[in-house]
Amino acid sequence: METKVLSGKEIAASVHRELGERVARLRKKGTAPRLVLLRVGDDPASISYVRQKERAARELGVEAETRVFPIQTSEARLCAEIRDLNAAPSVHGILVQLPLPSHIDEKRVLATVHPRKDVDGLHPENLGRLLRGDPYLVPCTPHAVQELLVRSGHAPEGKHVVICGRSVLNGRSLFAVLIQKAARANATITVCHTGTPDLAHFTRQADILVAAMGTPRAITADMVREGAVVIDVGVNRVPDPNTKSGYRLVGDTDFAALLGVAAAITPVPGGVGPMTVAMLLWNTITACEVQTAG
Repeated sequence: METKVLSGKEIAASVHRELGERVARLRKKGTAPRLVLLRVGDDPASISYVRQKERAARELGVEAETRVFPIQTSEARLCAEIRDLNAAPSVHGILVQLPLPSHIDEKRVLATVHPRKDVDGLHPENLGRLLRGDPYLVPCTPHAVQELLVRSGHAPEGKHVVICGRSVLNGRSLFAVLIQKAARANATITVCHTGTPDLAHFTRQADILVAAMGTPRAITADMVREGAVVIDVGVNRVPDPNTKSGYRLVGDTDFAALLGVAAAITPVPGGVGPMTVAMLLWNTITACEVQTAG
């Protein structure tokens, strides 16, 4: 079987063209969407991710600003900054780059962001609206998976989707996205996790298999039904002395072994990642449209 490699970069480019038209309409009305990103500390991965998001925003015509805080910054100081941004009419989207240092409670910080400006879609109100079937701003990676499936011709309607991973950021939120009784969703879903016995028993039943476990190459070829569509959400650094950085990025699937088994698969990097950034911009523009309507 020939396996189609689903390029998140190519699909994201088509999303960017659509978003560019929305930005142009906003600017014609005198409004420039504005995103503020908050980063605490100097984690190399966080620095890289924030730069990618800021660069993509500016290329699209979205004003973007990164505010960096020392790693010893208190939770109270970070929340005070967020409340100031909540009150600023010119700021339409706020993103707190995760993970945060261990002395800061992520849940409290994310709950401080105003739901209308929560472009990560992780405020309790936005998560509740999603589960209720009335979504506003949807978490970026689950939204990215949905858009990638639909736009690549693998819509989830009527399919059995098996999700490996139950984090709020990925697995649980993706369940809430794809279980909706709506177009572009309406799937039958199984969620697996570290407590699931005989994981392969479930993964081999999937029409669409989503790997979001945070474990490099956890999904092997014998765990995938021939002809399944595989979406790899994982981004893991593994040592590689042949690279300048000393490491390389791999996903949660054994990508090379799945070629010839899966009907389609996303690569790492270049798969879900570019689409996640596109959905962040989607949320920022949507938030701007809602806040400036009327």
